[in-house]
Amino acid sequence: MGDKADYYLKYESKTIEKEHLHPAGADFVDRMFAQTNRSNPVLRSLQTLYNHGHLAGTGYLSILPVDQGVEHSAGVSFAPNPNYFDPENLVKLAIEGGCNAVASTFGGLLRVQESMLINSVYR
Repeated sequence: MGDKADYYLKYESKTIEKEHLHPAGADFVDRMFAQTNRSNPVLRSLQTLYNHGHLAGTGYLSILPVDQGVEHSAGVSFAPNPNYFDPENLVKLAIEGGCNAVASTFGGLLRVQESMLINSVYR
C-alpha cells in the first residue's frame, strides 16, 4: 500500500452510514435471508454455498464466472487454453481454486453432472 497505507487502513466513509452495512460472518444466511420469503430448500442451498470452498463459514462467496458463448464467443477467452472449453475442466478449476460455486450456462453444468454420474457408475 506504500505511502497511502495509513489512509486506506483508517478510512471512514462519509456517504454510507455504518448502520447500513451488513458485515459478513458465519451467520450471514440467517441474518440476511432467513427473514425473507425464500423457501427452506433455497435457504439450505444458500447455506451450502456459503459453507464450501476456501471462504467456508466466513459469509463471503467466491464464484468462478464462466462465459461459454452466452454473450460472446468462448474462443476469445479460451483459445489459448483449449482444455477450458470442456465444462468439466472448468468445474475442476473452481474446485482446485477453492471457489464456492461456478456460474456458467445450464447446459454446460448439466453436462458435467451427467459426466460425473456416468464416471461414478463405471468405477
